[in-house]
Amino acid sequence: MPHTPEEEYLPHDGPLREDVGRLGALVGRMLAEQEGEGFFRKVEAVRQAAIRRRREGAPPDALAGALAGLEAGQAEALARAFATYFQAVNTAERVHRIRRRRDYQREGSAPQPESLLDVLARLRAEGVDTEELLGWLGRLWIEPVFTAHPTEAVRRSLLEKEQAIVRALVDDFDAGRTPQERAEDEDRIFMALSTAWQTAEASPVRPSVQDEHDHVGFYLANPVYRIVPALYETLDDALQAVYGVAVPLPRLLGFASWVGGDMDGNPNVGADTIAAALATQRAHVLERYLADVVALARLLSQTEGRVAVDPALGARLADYRARLPQAAARIRPRHADMPYRCLLTLVGARLEATGEQGAEGYASPAGLLDDLALIERSLLAHRGLHAGAYAVRRLIRRVRTFGFHLARLDVRQDSRVHDEALAALLEDPRWPQRGAAERAARLRPYAGGGTAFAGCDDAGAAALRDVFATLGQARERYGADAIGLYVISMARSAADVLAVLALARYGGFTHSAGATGNDAHGFASSPGRDGQARSVPLDIAPLFETIDDLEHAPATLRALLDDPVYRAHLRTRGERQWVMLGYSDSGKDGGTLASRWALQRAQVELLQVAKEAGIALAFFHGRGGSASRGGARMAPALMSSPRGSVAGVLRVTEQGEVIHRKYGIRALALRNLEQTVSAVLRASLRPRAEERREAAWRERMATLAAHSRRHYRALVEREGFVEYFRSATPIDVVERMTLGSRPARRRSMRGVEDLRAIPWVFAWTQCRSIITGWYGLGSALEQGAADFGEAALAEMARDWPFLANALDDVAMVLAKCDLDIAEAFSRLAGELHAPFFAPIREEFERTRAWMLRLRGSDALLADNPRLAVSIRLRNPYVDPMSLLTVDLLARWRAGEREDDALLRALVACVNGVAQGLQNTG
Repeated sequence: MPHTPEEEYLPHDGPLREDVGRLGALVGRMLAEQEGEGFFRKVEAVRQAAIRRRREGAPPDALAGALAGLEAGQAEALARAFATYFQAVNTAERVHRIRRRRDYQREGSAPQPESLLDVLARLRAEGVDTEELLGWLGRLWIEPVFTAHPTEAVRRSLLEKEQAIVRALVDDFDAGRTPQERAEDEDRIFMALSTAWQTAEASPVRPSVQDEHDHVGFYLANPVYRIVPALYETLDDALQAVYGVAVPLPRLLGFASWVGGDMDGNPNVGADTIAAALATQRAHVLERYLADVVALARLLSQTEGRVAVDPALGARLADYRARLPQAAARIRPRHADMPYRCLLTLVGARLEATGEQGAEGYASPAGLLDDLALIERSLLAHRGLHAGAYAVRRLIRRVRTFGFHLARLDVRQDSRVHDEALAALLEDPRWPQRGAAERAARLRPYAGGGTAFAGCDDAGAAALRDVFATLGQARERYGADAIGLYVISMARSAADVLAVLALARYGGFTHSAGATGNDAHGFASSPGRDGQARSVPLDIAPLFETIDDLEHAPATLRALLDDPVYRAHLRTRGERQWVMLGYSDSGKDGGTLASRWALQRAQVELLQVAKEAGIALAFFHGRGGSASRGGARMAPALMSSPRGSVAGVLRVTEQGEVIHRKYGIRALALRNLEQTVSAVLRASLRPRAEERREAAWRERMATLAAHSRRHYRALVEREGFVEYFRSATPIDVVERMTLGSRPARRRSMRGVEDLRAIPWVFAWTQCRSIITGWYGLGSALEQGAADFGEAALAEMARDWPFLANALDDVAMVLAKCDLDIAEAFSRLAGELHAPFFAPIREEFERTRAWMLRLRGSDALLADNPRLAVSIRLRNPYVDPMSLLTVDLLARWRAGEREDDALLRALVACVNGVAQGLQNTG
């Protein structure tokens, strides 16, 4: 829709507008310096043309003409220039979020929406008393899971430059800064922009698993590690402000990772990467602890004679001096009267020994926590609340969160890989084709530990044996908290779960309570035995991914919980079963509405099965970044979930550009985690109220989902669709990009089911049609209006949080679409263009029209002006790159995809569009 310059910002966005203008001017100055005035004028001409096109609502032909036929090097530079411009917009918006948070804190008239202060006040107003709230806090568990699934791969050096720009802009909040200081800020920004321009956005070499681990480790061991104590402090403050209570908070938060453990479809992941990932994470977190301990030792300079210390601390210090004579000898004589500094010096020595697997090291985090707690108690007992106790408490909260493992490592593998291994171990080539009941019956003796495999293992079985052996060794070395879930992709029966139990025993991954121990101060002691039967110390989570698998999930879970061998295993796991829900493949399989409804219905029915069996059920949500793959704002997503599905627990994947957006900057990482804790509290304590109309709504939604799925499948199953997809999107470029260590396809490309969900969504987003996020919805709504009446649909869209939230997400996707640009891509498909693009445009218009009718609005994002502004700010920079991609694709394909210079330019465009549109994968 055409708009004026004044509509590009909201009324209170003056500082944002200033930052965008300031950064834009610096980018222009940098481009002129680095590439010449002529290049800068070309960029400006294209940018102004893109702005005019958007303001006037004109077709893209003239803009496309200005970009056609550019030499590959100039095209690449132009794409990078536009990417740099909207990266400046991204940065300005992130800084504006920090500014708005500070404004709320400064004004104090009302808490920031979705903050802990805001949510606790709402809960108290809704009748939640102190006892109920504290009871739920004891049950709360939030665990973001960082995956290696990439939809952008920005080098760490560029992330650090972005952080430098953010710091300079945040420093500028200070109205008292001198002109010289502001000039220095400008120089810091310009230097970061210039060095970033001279740095390639990604390596030409496909990243290894270790590279992916280093990338995720940057966030875990830096911004996330730093802000965890602040989250607890924010909750402390909110509890005191709203409820007037100050209580020790339980552990509420942990982190997990798939990097190095996600074997599904990735031949580069196995036992060796599992071992390397856990060792690297341990090294990272011990390094952070050691730095904090050194800082505490400098801080806690209290001397004997000025202040007393707890006698137990003196005894601990004497014991450590005796146990660690070499480290004790390094304590300077002039520090001998500083008991805290002396003890912390020896604590640091123990941490060093822990990393080296030395006998003097801590056997577990409990020993380190005991030392830190002793220091905190001594400080509090001797007027030290404001003389270092807060700093010690911060480290305690980090150690409680990150342990000696930093993040729990999940392992994932496809059920078919397990079956292929079992076929060899059971000497039964037909094993994968046998029925689920037959397979389960035959596996029970192996899963229960009564029988060992007699067959010879092949390479696949040997690889799995090594995986489980490595997990067992890691558990002994790093502790039980280091190992997360074992996720079974494409789980379809109870036999698929029993297979993991059987293979785990085959690999020796068993445990007997009391097998290891440590003394009172955390030094390793000799192993002990208690004679109990050995269990498999592993939480196994079936992953239900496709629409059909989600529909059959309740029956699968019921069969699993009826199995005596598995119930015996579950008793050793605290009678709690994890189930992972796949948002990505269900969306690719049935379209967005059918996927959402299958996920919603599956949760309701799975909860009922668990309740009947008397076990606790916890969901692990495999969400992606885009709405097509389950990406959503946390608060509305949880409040629209089935009642009882949250119950204090949130485990969710974080991947791709979402990790950077949520956790790349400390202040925003803290805000994200605060919003998440707030959303889980609200959805757990006061879920949405019972609604008498919901039974009717569910019946209608089942019909709508079926209509939507049929329409979506009619498109993707149509003859020639795969060829159209490969021609009308830049999927061939995406497949060549060095985004991740995992192949883009599962097998040979017979159909869309063989393409991974991330490149599937990524490619459709690149061509700006994003059919993965809306196709089939318009037809379903139109048919629903005919079946139930438009008023009934409007009532559901207005009053049912499930549908309202789904439509909000679709509105965002539609607003990011540009069907005129999508048509330019589609024409690359030649004769396939007309038969495929006509129904796509028709369905788009139908979906958009019904969205507006049901909302009674004339604009898609009328109720989300912030997002509307964000999209408008980026369009003039994204549009030229999209049109440039069309021209470059045609030329590259005409040259049999052999021109590397054109490919580099295409990669620059694809990277740029991905960063500009955000949540693309």
